[in-house]
Amino acid sequence: MESQVLSIRGMTCAACAQRIERTVRKLAGVGQANVNLASEKLFVEFDAESLPLSTIKAAVQKIGYEAAEKTDDAKVTIPIGGMTCAACAQRVEKAVKKLEGVTGASVNLATEKATVTYEPRTIRVSAIRAAIEKAGYKALEISKTDAADEDRARKQKEIRTLWTKFAVSALFSLPLLYIAMAPMITFVRLPFPSGLDPMNYPLIYALTELLLVIPVAGVGYRFYTVGFKALIQRSPNMDSLIAIGTGAAILYSVWNTWQIMNGQFGAVESLYFESAGVIITLILFGKSLEAVSKGRTSEAIKKLMGLAPKTAIIIQDGDEKEVPIDEVEIGDVVAVKPGAKIPVDGTVLEGHTAIDESMLTGESMPVDKKAGDPVYTASLNTTGAIRFRAEKIGADTVLAQIIKLVEDAQGTKAPIAQLADVVSGYFVPIVCAIATAAGIAWFAGTRDLEFALTVFISVLVIACPCALGLATPTAIMVGTGKGAENGILIKGGEALETAHKINTIIFDKTGTITEGKPAVTDVLTVGDGIPGKLLQITASAEKGSEHPLGQAIVAEAQDYGMELLKADGFNSMTGRGIEAQIGGQTVLAGNRKLMDERSIDLTALEAESDQLAEEGKTPMYVAVDGKLAGIVAVADVMKASSKTAIESLHNMGIEVAMITGDNKKTAAAIARQAGIDRVVAEVLPQDKSNEVKKLQGEGRKVAMVGDGINDAPALAQADVGIAIGSGTDVAMESADIVLMRSDLTDVSTAIHLSKRTIRNIKQNLFWAFGYNVVGIPIAAGVLYLFGGPLLNPIFAAAAMSLSSVSVLTNALRLKRFKAVTGRDTGIEFVSEG
Repeated sequence: MESQVLSIRGMTCAACAQRIERTVRKLAGVGQANVNLASEKLFVEFDAESLPLSTIKAAVQKIGYEAAEKTDDAKVTIPIGGMTCAACAQRVEKAVKKLEGVTGASVNLATEKATVTYEPRTIRVSAIRAAIEKAGYKALEISKTDAADEDRARKQKEIRTLWTKFAVSALFSLPLLYIAMAPMITFVRLPFPSGLDPMNYPLIYALTELLLVIPVAGVGYRFYTVGFKALIQRSPNMDSLIAIGTGAAILYSVWNTWQIMNGQFGAVESLYFESAGVIITLILFGKSLEAVSKGRTSEAIKKLMGLAPKTAIIIQDGDEKEVPIDEVEIGDVVAVKPGAKIPVDGTVLEGHTAIDESMLTGESMPVDKKAGDPVYTASLNTTGAIRFRAEKIGADTVLAQIIKLVEDAQGTKAPIAQLADVVSGYFVPIVCAIATAAGIAWFAGTRDLEFALTVFISVLVIACPCALGLATPTAIMVGTGKGAENGILIKGGEALETAHKINTIIFDKTGTITEGKPAVTDVLTVGDGIPGKLLQITASAEKGSEHPLGQAIVAEAQDYGMELLKADGFNSMTGRGIEAQIGGQTVLAGNRKLMDERSIDLTALEAESDQLAEEGKTPMYVAVDGKLAGIVAVADVMKASSKTAIESLHNMGIEVAMITGDNKKTAAAIARQAGIDRVVAEVLPQDKSNEVKKLQGEGRKVAMVGDGINDAPALAQADVGIAIGSGTDVAMESADIVLMRSDLTDVSTAIHLSKRTIRNIKQNLFWAFGYNVVGIPIAAGVLYLFGGPLLNPIFAAAAMSLSSVSVLTNALRLKRFKAVTGRDTGIEFVSEG
């Protein structure tokens, strides 16, 4: 199955989205089809061998919508020097079109520019320029437009068009409303042209209203073209409701204008031009607000897209040269000055700096970088100048992968949306039936056609399928976008929904709760020995060792800036320790077995040694010239954020378990320090997923947090798999949520975000259903039946316009979400007297 994203244009409500989904799902070879009304995208999985993408696009276009393939294609405009005639332009065009990866090329002789659409993964701009040069012309400085810029420009244009339509509509509908209402207001005398008095000049009055409503109906023409087309195809949508309601008002008023022409002057009291005009104006106003709000729901992903710099400085023949980002090749040496952004992913070759990676990870503190360290696109170089080798470019960078993950997540549906989807599919036909039934019933009971028409129009206009369609996707878009801002990548709506039900979280120990590499935790000396001196001697002896514990001791000494002493006669004794000569003294460093072999008395630190072992630490005994000098304890230390994260989860009522292959004693020690409720130790990697199953068998909703390849099966088995960003690609692929940092407080942040998002969706759905359940009966005249007021169609239109805006506004409240934070560090030096 192949996945593809199509941009859809022409949708106005949830009924449109449902119709597209139904149409595409009917096609043989389609596995899944989801339409996101808020982002106006169709996410489809299909068998490309039996069903070409063009067939899917044709099916969507056949029912009245535009379907454009969402590609990673880029567009570049290259000014060309040396062209003298049309034959030159043709020659350049042919030369460029021949290139593999070029999807379109057009050369304009008048402007002397070539506009080229190409696939950045297949071909670089430098190759296009080279082809132009090879054809005998000069490729000048270029300007580039990517798909994100084009999409942003298109949406901005749509918003401007809607506001313009609203302004034109308001310009004519306000005087129309005044002319219609002023003569009816008797408690205050409003200024009114005597030549338009409906009692004396009814025909002029009616024709004036008709002339004012025509421009309003003109700017709202899409309601009629789309609405009636959908009606004819037996798939009515919100446009159909507006078209029928306002169309009926205008036609009834035109009929009464004809009656006035024929001398029936009493018909002047049965004109509804102003209702139609004001309804269209109010709905255009609502649509304009909706378009602005929808744009804000996807701000996070637009912000991510805008992070990458447009140019890079590469080193060519020893000189610095600024080139467009698309001309950077893998293997290029890139120079970055202080204050500039990293243009592509790579590894530092020279220089030292601190880089702000907050835009990718949410981590506010700059990260120190030196030769050999990785750097990522869009992160900010704060202090020093560096040079690095480009290793990932274009769609392969971490930033591009994050954007793809967020886009994919926004294309999925949460199970909670299923009810709204089902209702949306039947909503418009049911509303049409209710409006018709209510109109007929009131006409049968009152014999008053105008009253019945008022009810009919009010029911059609107040109904709002938009609110139902926007309730879930807008909240998911804002929620996943907010997660990305905080370094939490949620892969789909289902993961977002399931996360709020989690009541048990299993953490892998090594690399998740702990750092995953040994570090010095304690330095204990005998008598009045100096801990720093003991660490220096031990590190000097261990300098030649390849054992992880020895390397941890050397790293600790170097972190403190200690000078390592010259060691001679280094001897490594497998499974026991090492021996070396330092300054004429024999230094032994190793376990109890080595000390017993050399008859070293350990009594002085026996109790401390047992205590360290109880805490899950490995005591390394150090003897100098046959006498115990002290202990250097090493352990896979707990991450600074682990205890805070677990406390936060406990505060949310979530049980925390830890799973590890380590022995029970070490696991229990870490569990005590971290405050973990349940420990599963001595588990083989392949059995981790079975432990997850056992907890699920107890009726628990389980999340698994891990980082390694051996965690992948358990991540896949869990209700929600959470991979931490420092982990392997396999773990991240298996997970539902990816944490860009190794900070475990992000686990509680992810669950808190899930709870907030689902609560927001429930509020939206409650409002969307509640509004329609209450509003439609009122519009149908239920209150009037019991002596209450009858709803005017104008107020019905106002309520309808604001209902979808209120849903969007509520979803945007998620933008105020704040992440959980917490830090704590420390190391202990003790001298035993």
